[in-house]
Amino acid sequence: MIKVIAISTVIIVVIVAAVLAYAATLPDRFQVQRSLSIRASAETIFPLINDLQVFNTWNPFDKHDPNIKGTYSGPTSGVGAGYGFESKTAGTGSLEIVDTVPPSRVTMRLVMTKPIAADNRVTFTLEPAGNATRVTWAMEGGVPFVGKLIHLVINMDKMVGKNYEAGLADLKDLAERSA
Repeated sequence: MIKVIAISTVIIVVIVAAVLAYAATLPDRFQVQRSLSIRASAETIFPLINDLQVFNTWNPFDKHDPNIKGTYSGPTSGVGAGYGFESKTAGTGSLEIVDTVPPSRVTMRLVMTKPIAADNRVTFTLEPAGNATRVTWAMEGGVPFVGKLIHLVINMDKMVGKNYEAGLADLKDLAERSA
Protein backbone atom coordinates (compact mmCIF):
# COMPACT_ATOMS: atom_id res chain seq x y z
CA MET A 1 0.00 0.00 0.00
CA ILE A 2 2.80 2.44 0.90
CA LYS A 3 4.54 1.57 -2.38
CA VAL A 4 1.36 2.41 -4.35
CA ILE A 5 1.03 5.75 -2.56
CA ALA A 6 4.70 6.54 -3.19
CA ILE A 7 4.44 5.68 -6.90
CA SER A 8 1.20 7.69 -7.23
CA THR A 9 2.82 10.69 -5.53
CA VAL A 10 5.83 10.53 -7.86
CA ILE A 11 3.56 10.31 -10.91
CA ILE A 12 1.52 13.32 -9.75
CA VAL A 13 4.69 15.34 -9.05
CA VAL A 14 6.06 14.49 -12.51
CA ILE A 15 2.79 15.47 -14.21
CA VAL A 16 2.60 18.77 -12.30
CA ALA A 17 6.26 19.51 -13.10
CA ALA A 18 5.65 18.75 -16.79
CA VAL A 19 2.63 21.08 -16.92
CA LEU A 20 4.57 23.88 -15.18
CA ALA A 21 7.57 23.37 -17.48
CA TYR A 22 5.33 23.45 -20.56
CA ALA A 23 3.55 26.60 -19.35
CA ALA A 24 6.93 28.29 -18.90
CA THR A 25 7.61 27.80 -22.63
CA LEU A 26 4.47 29.69 -23.71
CA PRO A 27 4.89 33.23 -25.13
CA ASP A 28 5.44 36.14 -22.75
CA ARG A 29 3.05 38.34 -24.79
CA PHE A 30 -0.38 37.86 -26.34
CA GLN A 31 -2.32 39.59 -29.08
CA VAL A 32 -5.98 39.34 -30.04
CA GLN A 33 -7.13 41.02 -33.23
CA ARG A 34 -10.26 41.14 -35.36
CA SER A 35 -11.12 43.25 -38.42
CA LEU A 36 -14.29 44.18 -40.25
CA SER A 37 -15.09 46.22 -43.34
CA ILE A 38 -17.60 49.01 -42.66
CA ARG A 39 -19.35 50.96 -45.42
CA ALA A 40 -18.65 54.37 -43.91
CA SER A 41 -15.76 56.79 -43.98
CA ALA A 42 -13.07 56.79 -41.33
CA GLU A 43 -14.27 60.30 -40.45
CA THR A 44 -17.71 58.86 -39.60
CA ILE A 45 -16.34 55.89 -37.63
CA PHE A 46 -13.54 57.62 -35.71
CA PRO A 47 -15.78 59.61 -33.29
CA LEU A 48 -17.70 56.41 -32.44
CA ILE A 49 -14.45 55.04 -30.97
CA ASN A 50 -12.71 58.21 -29.79
CA ASP A 51 -15.57 59.22 -27.42
CA LEU A 52 -15.74 56.64 -24.61
CA GLN A 53 -19.41 57.34 -23.85
CA VAL A 54 -20.30 56.63 -27.49
CA PHE A 55 -17.83 53.72 -27.53
CA ASN A 56 -19.69 52.12 -24.63
CA THR A 57 -22.97 52.12 -26.58
CA TRP A 58 -21.51 49.36 -28.77
CA ASN A 59 -18.67 48.02 -26.57
CA PRO A 60 -19.64 44.37 -25.96
CA PHE A 61 -17.90 44.22 -22.58
CA ASP A 62 -20.06 47.09 -21.30
CA LYS A 63 -23.23 45.84 -23.00
CA HIS A 64 -23.04 42.34 -21.43
CA ASP A 65 -23.66 43.69 -17.93
CA PRO A 66 -26.66 46.01 -17.51
CA ASN A 67 -25.55 46.53 -13.89
CA ILE A 68 -22.03 47.70 -14.71
CA LYS A 69 -20.89 50.64 -12.60
CA GLY A 70 -18.89 53.09 -14.68
CA THR A 71 -17.50 56.57 -14.22
CA TYR A 72 -16.05 58.86 -16.87
CA SER A 73 -13.15 61.21 -16.28
CA GLY A 74 -11.16 63.77 -18.22
CA PRO A 75 -12.30 65.16 -21.56
CA THR A 76 -15.28 63.55 -23.28
CA SER A 77 -13.11 62.33 -26.14
CA GLY A 78 -9.54 62.03 -27.27
CA VAL A 79 -6.34 61.76 -25.26
CA GLY A 80 -7.02 61.74 -21.52
CA ALA A 81 -10.63 60.53 -21.77
CA GLY A 82 -11.06 57.84 -19.14
CA TYR A 83 -13.59 55.27 -17.99
CA GLY A 84 -13.43 53.30 -14.75
CA PHE A 85 -15.69 50.27 -14.45
CA GLU A 86 -16.77 47.58 -12.04
CA SER A 87 -18.75 44.60 -13.27
CA LYS A 88 -19.48 41.03 -12.25
CA THR A 89 -19.01 39.87 -15.85
CA ALA A 90 -16.45 42.33 -17.30
CA GLY A 91 -14.30 42.66 -14.19
CA THR A 92 -12.90 45.79 -12.58
CA GLY A 93 -10.53 48.20 -14.24
CA SER A 94 -10.08 51.35 -16.27
CA LEU A 95 -9.76 52.38 -19.88
CA GLU A 96 -7.99 55.53 -21.00
CA ILE A 97 -7.37 56.97 -24.45
CA VAL A 98 -3.61 57.53 -24.62
CA ASP A 99 -3.11 58.44 -28.29
CA THR A 100 -5.18 59.38 -31.32
CA VAL A 101 -4.37 60.01 -34.95
CA PRO A 102 -7.63 61.31 -36.45
CA PRO A 103 -9.24 59.65 -38.34
CA SER A 104 -7.00 56.57 -38.54
CA ARG A 105 -6.11 55.33 -35.04
CA VAL A 106 -7.23 55.36 -31.39
CA THR A 107 -4.95 53.78 -28.79
CA MET A 108 -6.19 52.96 -25.29
CA ARG A 109 -4.66 51.63 -22.11
CA LEU A 110 -6.75 48.94 -20.41
CA VAL A 111 -5.77 48.31 -16.80
CA MET A 112 -7.59 45.42 -15.14
CA THR A 113 -7.55 44.84 -11.38
CA LYS A 114 -10.11 41.99 -11.27
CA PRO A 115 -10.47 39.12 -11.98
CA ILE A 116 -6.73 39.23 -12.72
CA ALA A 117 -4.32 42.16 -12.87
CA ALA A 118 -3.36 43.20 -16.41
CA ASP A 119 -2.06 46.25 -18.24
CA ASN A 120 -2.88 45.98 -21.94
CA ARG A 121 -2.77 48.19 -25.02
CA VAL A 122 -5.92 48.35 -27.16
CA THR A 123 -5.63 49.82 -30.65
CA PHE A 124 -8.29 50.63 -33.21
CA THR A 125 -6.93 51.13 -36.72
CA LEU A 126 -9.10 52.57 -39.48
CA GLU A 127 -7.88 52.05 -43.07
CA PRO A 128 -9.73 53.25 -46.17
CA ALA A 129 -10.71 50.37 -48.46
CA GLY A 130 -12.57 51.67 -51.51
CA ASN A 131 -16.00 52.94 -50.43
CA ALA A 132 -15.54 51.34 -47.00
CA THR A 133 -13.17 51.43 -44.04
CA ARG A 134 -11.40 48.41 -42.62
CA VAL A 135 -11.55 48.66 -38.83
CA THR A 136 -9.14 46.52 -36.82
CA TRP A 137 -9.57 46.09 -33.05
CA ALA A 138 -6.43 44.70 -31.42
CA MET A 139 -5.26 44.13 -27.86
CA GLU A 140 -1.81 43.13 -26.72
CA GLY A 141 -0.11 42.68 -23.40
CA GLY A 142 2.25 40.70 -21.28
CA VAL A 143 1.52 37.23 -19.94
CA PRO A 144 2.88 36.51 -16.46
CA PHE A 145 3.45 32.89 -15.45
CA VAL A 146 0.00 32.57 -13.82
CA GLY A 147 -1.49 33.86 -17.08
CA LYS A 148 0.37 31.16 -18.99
CA LEU A 149 -1.24 28.57 -16.72
CA ILE A 150 -4.66 30.10 -17.38
CA HIS A 151 -3.98 30.05 -21.15
CA LEU A 152 -3.52 26.28 -20.92
CA VAL A 153 -7.26 25.93 -20.28
CA ILE A 154 -8.74 29.17 -21.67
CA ASN A 155 -8.17 30.23 -25.26
CA MET A 156 -7.83 34.01 -24.94
CA ASP A 157 -8.06 34.58 -28.69
CA LYS A 158 -11.39 32.74 -28.97
CA MET A 159 -12.85 34.19 -25.77
CA VAL A 160 -11.97 37.85 -26.43
CA GLY A 161 -12.18 37.47 -30.20
CA LYS A 162 -15.89 36.57 -30.07
CA ASN A 163 -16.53 39.80 -28.14
CA TYR A 164 -14.49 41.82 -30.63
CA GLU A 165 -16.48 40.33 -33.51
CA ALA A 166 -19.77 41.21 -31.80
CA GLY A 167 -18.55 44.73 -31.00
CA LEU A 168 -17.34 45.36 -34.53
CA ALA A 169 -20.70 44.17 -35.89
CA ASP A 170 -22.49 46.65 -33.60
CA LEU A 171 -20.04 49.41 -34.63
CA LYS A 172 -20.77 48.56 -38.28
CA ASP A 173 -24.53 48.89 -37.72
CA LEU A 174 -24.11 52.21 -35.91
CA ALA A 175 -21.64 53.67 -38.43
CA GLU A 176 -23.57 52.58 -41.50
CA ARG A 177 -26.77 54.10 -40.10
CA SER A 178 -24.86 57.35 -39.43
CA ALA A 179 -23.19 57.48 -42.87
